[in-house]
Amino acid sequence: MNIGIVGLGLIGGSLAKSAKKNTEFKVYGYDINKSVVSFAEENGFIDGELTDIKLSSCDYIFIPLYPEAVVEYVKANATKFKPDAVVIDCAGTKRSVCEQCFEVARENDFIFIGGHPMAGTQFSGFENSKDTMFHNAPFVLTPKENEDILVLANAREVIMKLGFGRVSVMTAQKHDKLIAYTSQLAHLVSNAFVKSPSALERKGISAGSYKDLTRVAYLNEHMWTELFLENKDNLIFELDNIIAELEKYSVAMKNNDSVTLCELLREGRVAKERAD
Repeated sequence: MNIGIVGLGLIGGSLAKSAKKNTEFKVYGYDINKSVVSFAEENGFIDGELTDIKLSSCDYIFIPLYPEAVVEYVKANATKFKPDAVVIDCAGTKRSVCEQCFEVARENDFIFIGGHPMAGTQFSGFENSKDTMFHNAPFVLTPKENEDILVLANAREVIMKLGFGRVSVMTAQKHDKLIAYTSQLAHLVSNAFVKSPSALERKGISAGSYKDLTRVAYLNEHMWTELFLENKDNLIFELDNIIAELEKYSVAMKNNDSVTLCELLREGRVAKERAD
């Protein structure tokens, strides 16, 4: 089976390295930085460059690029995918990507499925990719309505062979609603939290909770700006909700209201238990 990977950054590089662990896959990679492609090939992380000829022979093509770049690539290369090739993007938002790419796929006789590997680190680039990145991680698929169940079953099988532990299927709309809470809001809160002047004075008095809450503050601002704006309706809802909740804690403490404060803390503990 031939697999093409468009973009050999953190996610694309990890996909390539994971795929190369499976002997049934031939892996071809493309990156705008040709030196990355050469390095990956010379070190056995890919079987060769993803040229137009190789692209037309690929059974599966993964596109770990920013949302707008995914759409641009699919539109530019739509006639090069072989009939019934399965093209899966890996962008962090799905509605805009899927809406446009489903139509391009229909017009050109290939299959497009929205995808999101739920794994990564605060670092970027091929040099930080690893073949264990996706070990037991979830992968979300957002197919078009009434997609062939066999197509999805085969895609799941390929994804599981890359090391993922679970494949979930949902609509692009549900994905973007949930990702606003589980990922985007967490990055936004972390990024704002670390701006406190106290962050510069924390040494010697910070432990696990500080490290957990600030890990994703170290982000790629260009990528996350695009992701936040692509999904701003869902993210603004979550942001307004957490601001309103935090305001309750602030008011309780300003009023020295221990009863209300204790109840707010209890509600949070119970909410965590239910969520888990």
